[in-house]
Amino acid sequence: MKRGGWQLNSIDYIRPTTVDEALSLLTKYKDKARLLAGGTDLIVQMRGGRYQLDAVIDAKHIEELNQLTFNNQDGLVIGAAVPCYKIYGDEKIAQAYPGIMDSATLIGGIQIQGRATLGGNLMNAAPSADAIPALIAHNAVANIVNSKGTRNVPVEEICSGPGRTNLAVGELLVSISVPAPSKGFGARYIRFIPRNEMDIAVAGAGVSVQLKNGKVEAARVALASVAPTPLFVEAAGNSLVGKEPSDENIQTAADLAKDAAIPITDMRGTIEFRKHLCEVLTRRALHTAVERAREEN
Repeated sequence: MKRGGWQLNSIDYIRPTTVDEALSLLTKYKDKARLLAGGTDLIVQMRGGRYQLDAVIDAKHIEELNQLTFNNQDGLVIGAAVPCYKIYGDEKIAQAYPGIMDSATLIGGIQIQGRATLGGNLMNAAPSADAIPALIAHNAVANIVNSKGTRNVPVEEICSGPGRTNLAVGELLVSISVPAPSKGFGARYIRFIPRNEMDIAVAGAGVSVQLKNGKVEAARVALASVAPTPLFVEAAGNSLVGKEPSDENIQTAADLAKDAAIPITDMRGTIEFRKHLCEVLTRRALHTAVERAREEN
C-alpha cells in the first residue's frame, strides 16, 4: 500500500526481554531485521527506503542493553540501548568522561537525546557520527555477542564503511566498556557545523591525553566526517608521547591529523576546508584536553 508517496509494508515488531531471544530473532530474520535502540536513525532510514525489513527488534526491554554502571576500578559500561540523557545526567560519569559527555550532548537536540543511544550511533556507522571519535579517544571497547559467545572489539575497528560495521549477521552489540580514567586524564570532542545546533558535523575531533610529571604519557586522536569511517589517527597521538604538551608539540599532532584526513567535497564543505578544520579542531581539542587533565592532577 502506498500513502503519501511512501510504500508501506507489513513489518513484525518484536520486543525480546533477553539477549538469547534477540540473538535467535536476528538469526531467524538475518539481514531482514534491525535492532531498534532509540530509532532516531533507523526509522528515518526505513522511511527513506534504505532498508526493506521484515522485522524490527526492540532492544529497550533487554536488561543487559540498558545497564549503566561506573566505578573507579572497573570503569564505565554503557548498555547499547541507554539514551544519551542518562549518561550526561550522571554527574560522576560526566566528570570522569568529559569527551563522551561532549558528544552525548551534541547528538541531535534535547528531545532526540531522550531516545538516541551511543550504541545506536556506533552501529549506524556514519562517518559524521559524534559519539564514535569521543569513544575512540576514551579507548572504548564494543562488547558483541553471538551464538558462540562474546567478543570485545576496540571501537575504532567497528566501522567498515559508511553505514557498515564489522558485525556479522546474527551478532548483537550489548554494551560499550570504557576504562576508568587515571589521575591526569583529560579529553575533548568538538565539531564544526554550519548551524548552532542539530546539524551534521562538517568535521569533528575527539582527543584524549594522559599527563604524568608534566609530560604526555598517552594520547589519542580521532576524526569525524573526513573519511569513509570515523578515523583513528594513531600517529597524531603518538607524536605527543614523552613530550611536554607545548603549543609546538600540539601543533605537530594537529598537522598529522590534517595529513591523515581523506575527506570529500560535498554541499557542506570542500576537501581543503575539511582538512583545514581537522588541524584547527584537533589543536583546539588538545589544548582543552590538556587543561582538563591538569585540573584532575
